[in-house]
Amino acid sequence: MTRLGTARADPGEMATGELDVGEARDGSTVSLPVAVVNGTSTGKTLYMQAASDGDELNGVGALQRVVPRLDPRELSGTILIVGVANYHAFQRGEHRNPIDDTKLNRTYPGDENGTSTERIAAATFGAARRADLIVDLHQGSTSRMINEVRVRCGRRHRLHDDCLELAKVFGCGHILDQKGPDGQLARVGPDEGIPTVDPELGGAVGFDEESVQYGVEGVFNVLRYYDFLDGHVTMRSQTRASGFEQYGSPVGGIVDFQVELGETVSRGTTLFTVTDVFGTVKADITADTSGILWRTRRRPPVASGEYVCSVGTDIDTY
Repeated sequence: MTRLGTARADPGEMATGELDVGEARDGSTVSLPVAVVNGTSTGKTLYMQAASDGDELNGVGALQRVVPRLDPRELSGTILIVGVANYHAFQRGEHRNPIDDTKLNRTYPGDENGTSTERIAAATFGAARRADLIVDLHQGSTSRMINEVRVRCGRRHRLHDDCLELAKVFGCGHILDQKGPDGQLARVGPDEGIPTVDPELGGAVGFDEESVQYGVEGVFNVLRYYDFLDGHVTMRSQTRASGFEQYGSPVGGIVDFQVELGETVSRGTTLFTVTDVFGTVKADITADTSGILWRTRRRPPVASGEYVCSVGTDIDTY
């Protein structure tokens, strides 16, 4: 029998339950929704979670579509799933845990006796470290972003190639290969010897169906490639970036993008203009280097010095 919280599944079974992570302000138990899919034959273990950031919902949408299609009688190995990781932020529709104003994906491996967020990190990482592979489903918050998979361990890490392979298998078309901040699950997992990736399924308010579908297909690619399920995965070339250039606005006004999300730009390409409310151009912002327009703000109004967009740089094909 395989257990995760109150979910218990014998071989050939699927079960859902709850994983306790602390108590709310009224003393009631705070629990995360979890699932265990236990295959009929032995194999690897995959850990997946969504909504580490409470307003990033495309991963939840992907799991909502993946889990009903899983038949444990056709599965080898085990899948452990946390459907919503950042409970308090998810309930409020916010990015960070409002109990302690902390970002969950900066607190791994956590502390079971620590803050609210540290306790959630400790509980979810306790499940994740049981796995052979970790997929941490994210999105670009509520900004606009291409679909990508992030490899966050750094190129000198002993598991870098394994993480990069997992990212390519997931197959969003773009990979960001750049060492991430301390406390990210995609940093801590490889340190424990577990290949880990961070798919960023676009960026949306609510569900974006195209990005959700990238997540569904990516999960099934992983399940087939690593022999959880029968089936062949065709490995497609991925466009890889190893850096970011961020651009802000030197003036306040209305942003008008001159290139499309995902479009290749060269040094000197006009990325966006800023006009006043009557349409008079106040500034033209050009790219400092070649790359791909990777991420943009969603709302056109901008203040001076405010973030507008990011360009992925150091591009190659993997």
